[in-house]
Amino acid sequence: MRLSSTLKTYLEDFCKPGVILKSPSTDIFQNLALEDWIHQHIDVQTRRVLLLWRNDSAVVIGRHQNPWQECNLPMMRKLGIPLARRRSGGGTVYHDLGNINLTFFTSKKNYDRRRNLGVVTGALKDLRPDLDVVATDRFDIVLNGDYKISGTAAKLGRTAAYHHCTLLCSSNRPLLSLVLQSNCKGIKSNATPSVPSPVKNLMDEDPSLEATDIMEAIASRYNAEFGFDGPIITVDPSVEDLMPGIHDMAAELKTWEWVYGRTPKFSICTSFTVEGANVALDMDIKNGVVEKCAMDVPQQWLLPEVGQQLGSALTGVRFCPSEAAAVVAALMRTSSQDPDLARKTRRLYESVVAVI
Repeated sequence: MRLSSTLKTYLEDFCKPGVILKSPSTDIFQNLALEDWIHQHIDVQTRRVLLLWRNDSAVVIGRHQNPWQECNLPMMRKLGIPLARRRSGGGTVYHDLGNINLTFFTSKKNYDRRRNLGVVTGALKDLRPDLDVVATDRFDIVLNGDYKISGTAAKLGRTAAYHHCTLLCSSNRPLLSLVLQSNCKGIKSNATPSVPSPVKNLMDEDPSLEATDIMEAIASRYNAEFGFDGPIITVDPSVEDLMPGIHDMAAELKTWEWVYGRTPKFSICTSFTVEGANVALDMDIKNGVVEKCAMDVPQQWLLPEVGQQLGSALTGVRFCPSEAAAVVAALMRTSSQDPDLARKTRRLYESVVAVI
């Protein structure tokens, strides 16, 4: 079923206590914006809403997390995998089309993660009664007592709330492991850390469990649990007329200021070897911008002023490789023409940029 009016108007006229929505988009930013739009514009004091959605490959961090601490950003850039920061808390997750996302919208009074997870485990048992799936005290869902197949996060507003969770069906587990392993060493941060767990796909347990069948089973179980009988309604977050303002919401979620700039202040204390010389690097980063950059370069290898000049140039610059590389390129144009000194300077600069 598709809509011909705005989503808000439709639901006001629909007069049903329960609504199941499904997004046809596989764009992480559009779908996160759809969550935000529903949370901000739909009255859930007298109704419940379930949103079903899937994404192309993406890494999603929690609102209070540090992406440099949580994932392999260079590998993600190489593979073209986007990074998104959601507005709820919780840990970092990898999304692809083999992962189902579910968002349960309710009033704050009716917020109940345990009951929501019961809908998911109940749906799985409806499909395969022998499946050993249980919700834990951490509000994860585990398979066979050991393998995490679902993680939970939530956002609680003044009167409304939502609880969302993942469900691993046939996700690319080798890629998941690769991109959720940080390559950045020496980070000191108070950001919320993820809690690593062994994971497994439902299709590893039963190859006949398809994502589309699971979503239909969850919708059916949701209706049964809450006494509803509504159909699944398709809502496309790319259609501005359906949800006025949603394009701006998606655009904001893509900005560097939101994805990286909202990272809690952190520092990097690390060292690396360049042509046999050990260099110590100490950086403070606030709002994603280098606040301090100091390095200890062995005098017998390179003049200390070279490191000091680079540290000064990087201060006030975004902590990202492209901007750091631009600073390095500008410094190299004004560096010494002595071949030996120029080579060492370039190697030092490249090594510092590689840390970012």
